[in-house]
Parts: sequence; structure tokens; C-alpha cells
Amino acid sequence: MMRSLYSGVAGLKTHQVKMDVIGNNIANVNTVAYKSQSITFAELMYQTTQSASGPNAETGRAGVNAKQIGLGVQSAAISTAISTQGSSQNTGNAFDLRISGDAFFIVNGGGGNKFTRDGSFYVDAAGNLAMSSNGYNVMGWQVDKNGDIVQDNVSALKILAPENMTSEPQVTSRANMSGIIDKMDPQVLGDGKIINLQFYDNLGYNYTARYTVKDTDYEGQYALTLEDVRDANNDSILEKYNANIFTGSSFDPNGAPTPVVRSKTYTLSDKYSVSADMTITPTSGTALKPPFTGDQLTVKDGETLSDADKYAQQWGVSDYATMQKLIFPKYETTTPSTDNPSSENLYVKDADGNYALTTDSKVVAGTTYYKMTPKTFDELLADTALLAEVLNPTKKTLQSCGYMAPNGKALTLQYDKATGSLKSVGGSAENFFLLIEPKKSGDENPFSMKYAQGDDVDFPGIKVFMNDTSNVNNEKKSTIGAISGDHDGYGTGWALGTMTGVSIQNDGKIYGAYDNGQTKLLGQIAFAKFANASGLEKEGDNLYSATLNSGEFDGIGVDVSSDGGKVSSGILEMSNVDLSSEFTELITTQRGFQANSRIITVSDTLLEELVNLKR
Repeated sequence: MMRSLYSGVAGLKTHQVKMDVIGNNIANVNTVAYKSQSITFAELMYQTTQSASGPNAETGRAGVNAKQIGLGVQSAAISTAISTQGSSQNTGNAFDLRISGDAFFIVNGGGGNKFTRDGSFYVDAAGNLAMSSNGYNVMGWQVDKNGDIVQDNVSALKILAPENMTSEPQVTSRANMSGIIDKMDPQVLGDGKIINLQFYDNLGYNYTARYTVKDTDYEGQYALTLEDVRDANNDSILEKYNANIFTGSSFDPNGAPTPVVRSKTYTLSDKYSVSADMTITPTSGTALKPPFTGDQLTVKDGETLSDADKYAQQWGVSDYATMQKLIFPKYETTTPSTDNPSSENLYVKDADGNYALTTDSKVVAGTTYYKMTPKTFDELLADTALLAEVLNPTKKTLQSCGYMAPNGKALTLQYDKATGSLKSVGGSAENFFLLIEPKKSGDENPFSMKYAQGDDVDFPGIKVFMNDTSNVNNEKKSTIGAISGDHDGYGTGWALGTMTGVSIQNDGKIYGAYDNGQTKLLGQIAFAKFANASGLEKEGDNLYSATLNSGEFDGIGVDVSSDGGKVSSGILEMSNVDLSSEFTELITTQRGFQANSRIITVSDTLLEELVNLKR
């Protein structure tokens, strides 16, 4: 048989393969992120009829080239234009993503990780981000408890999980007062300029702190008072709850408001009895009772018992003796080594076991004295062996009451007489004051407002910055006001939020938007990169798998922006098939196929002539 006949057959076969490649490209001209393929041919093999010979100097004959006859053509390689970017199609769907660069999305359908450039995603019923075409889960990195991305082994991105549908409330920790206090303002000269500050507790409940700024008898000095704190129903917290806050070893009658008592019940076992004057007596042993009697707790020098009764009435108690039964003190002992001229708030125990204020002008070295610190009945029980015995729910009961600490105490605002700028708050040059009771600026929690017994609500501290207030002429109009959050917007606080939307950033980070104005990081899409992306193996469904020649995937992936790449939301990458090139290749392939078929036809004609020689 003629070798040309088989060469023609080989040519037909390779051109048929090329037609298959071209046909597949054209068929996928509108396939999302499809990468076109091309085929190259190579000579099949050669039959050497005469080997080459070199030149011979002795005979003077030149060298002769080898005589080789080709035996056809074969498909050498089918390459994928993996790095050629397809055109963009705007969709407006936030979950449609386009990669700029040579990275791949990582997806998993339960049979291991696969890779794709197809960014047409959706969120399934379980909240997982998945491929629209086949339901493969999109893989990425999760968020830790601090809200930071953890770049660990990739896992499915459950962006609409139940815990992501709401934004946790945040307690207000900072606020800012700004504006002018005009000393000629009738409100400042009268009942006070009212300032409202909106803030949130740790559960997301909204409150309003109501302040007043009033003039004093001193130039440039004003009294800032917290009048009330009200909840969203406009109910006063200071009237509704019992704070159990005590401000020192003695109370200030001039600053004490009328409190509201909230009682707490304690249950005693049979080992103890309680009398009307709140003395606790064990079955055997010494009675435990309030150590103070009469006016020894807070009555100062020069005050009479009627003054003490009057003071008790400011706290909503009929007389001082009744008040004694409601407040339990504790003691810390001190034994000075040298005489000390100061005896303020130090007590001695008399022969009857009662405590009394020292009457001398100085303490005596070596004598044991007692420092009184207000203490609730809760604390008293915690410091004694009684605690283990009071938990029997079927026995006698005892009531303990606490009182709201004075909150009407004013803080002094001092302004520079020459410039009108703020000089100090509450006698301190610090640039903030605290919501209820000022403490040292170095305190870890400079303000704590626990307005219910136990752990009902806790404000860890609201620093209210006042640098932006001034005391200048403003035509008798004061503009001072307060907003939550500092200059940079930190510490504002917010209520619980419901998700209103999802956005995907250029680095693949996914954020949820909430109706409380907050955003929350939900996760980050991870990407895969390969040393030889053209070595990936196509698996259909717009998927690729790693091969020995592409390089391995490490299971973690990379940030798409690490080498300048990015992902765009609302855009899809289309096929990179160039129809003009494909139709040109179609023409050349058709002509090549025709030419090869003509080789077979001519070779057949020659064979026919050869057969006809027999006739």
C-alpha cells in the first residue's frame, strides 16, 4: 500500500480532533468563565530509506543527507488559555463574582476540593454560599470570637447562619459634650440648661441620661448635675431600681435624694433565729447583730438626734433608728505604731462591745481602732459562717434593704476666665467626667452603674469628653449638648440589629449590614493559585482539579489581594473564546481536511491504475 494513503488518513483524524476542539470552543462561547482551547499538530514518524553519510576527504565525495519519508501527522498538545481573562458581564447580583488575576475559587461538593473561575454563586436554604450551576459549597476562612479572620484549612462559608442574621448589641463606653455655656442664658441662671445623652447598655436597651448645667456664685464656674436616667418607656431608673451604692464612711445629707427601697429575702435554717431588731441568734453561741446604736453611724459633731432623724427621712425612712436596722457596716482594723493627730472616722469598742467614735484629738499608738465601711447584708453573710446555713428554702425569712446612692451631687465645671476654655471637671484637669460618680481617671472601669441587684445590667463605664465645651458670649443662648461616641465615632454603642444586606469586598471578605447601622465580618473567600495553572484538569461543570503538573493545593489557600489581584461583586467573567479566531481556524481546518481527503482520493486513483495493469 502507498504510504501517502495512511498519511492522508492520519491528517483526516487530526483535523477531525481540531474540529472537535473548535466546535467545543464555539459551543461554550457564552459559558461563564470558560477558557478556550487550542490544538497543535506534530509529525507522526519517519521511515528512513537511507541514512546520512559524511564527507570523505580521501575519495573526495561529499556527504549525503538521510532519505526519510514521513508517515503522517498527530495531535501534539491541546492547550487551555487559562490565563487569558474573559470579558465582563454586569449582573447586579452581589453574589456574582469576577476574579482579576490568575486565582481560582475553591469549591467542594463532598468529594474533595475542586477549583473554578465561575463566580456565579447563591445562598442555599442552609445559608451556605454555593455555585449556582451544581450546588458546590464555596470554601473560605471563618471568623474567630474576636471578629478576625483565621487563615486555616478552608471550610464552607455559611454566611447566612442564624448567628449572622443579627448584630450583637454594644454598650456605650464613650460620649462627647460640645457647645457653648453662655453665662447670661436664662436657663443657666435659672433651673438649669437641660442636656440629654442617649446611650445603650450591654443588652442593647436605650437610655437617656438627663443633665442640667447651672450657674454658681463664682465667675466661670458651673454645676453639672445628673438629674435622672430614663429608659425607653421614659421610666426613671433611679426610682425603679435599687443601686446598693454607698459613697464613703458617712452620708452627705445635703446631697442625698429620696431613694426607693428594693427588698431582698433571705431564708434562715432552724439553726438560727431572727428578732425584730434584725439580731441573728444561732441555736448555741453569741448573737450577731448590728454593732451601731443611736447616732454613732453618721451624725457629725454638733448635730443632734433630730438632725439624724431628718437625714434618715431624706432617704425615705421615718426615723434614724429604723434606718440603723437597714444598714449593716463592716470594719477594717488598724493599729498605729505612733500617735497620730487624726482620728477621723476611727472607732473603738467599749466595754459593752459596742463601737463608738474616738473622742480624743489623736489616736494612741498600739491601740486597735476600727474603720467603718458601709456593707450590705449580702456582704455580711458572705464574710461569716452563716452563709452555708441560710439556703434552706422552707424556713424563716429575713428582709434586707439597700438604698440608692446620692446621684444629685453636682460636678463643678471650671472655665478659664480669659479664654473661656474648659480648665477642670469636678476639680480634676482630666478631659472627661463620668456618668454618675466620678472616680480616678486611672481606674480600669472609671464608671459603673449597676442599677439592679445581681447582674441584671452592667454599664462598664461611659467617659464623657468635654474638651469641646466653652464659656463665651453667644447672645444669651447656650448650645451645649451631648452625643454618644468620641470624636472618631468609637464607643457609641448600639441596639440589636437585623441583617439588611450582604456585601463582598475586593479581597473576598464578606460583610453583613444591619439596621442598627453596623457591619459585621462574616467570613472571607479563600483562593487557590498554582505554579502551572494550565496543568489543571478540566472536569466539566466549570470545574478543575489539581494534577501532578499543576502543583498541589495546600488546603489553606491565599488572599486574592496578596499579589495585586481582586474580586469584583456584581460582575461575572464570561468566556474568553474569540469567535473571529475560531472561524478562521474553522476555515483552515476545513481546507486541511479537504486536502487530506484529496490525498486519499489521488492515492486511491494511483492504486486503481496499478490494479488495472493486470488487464
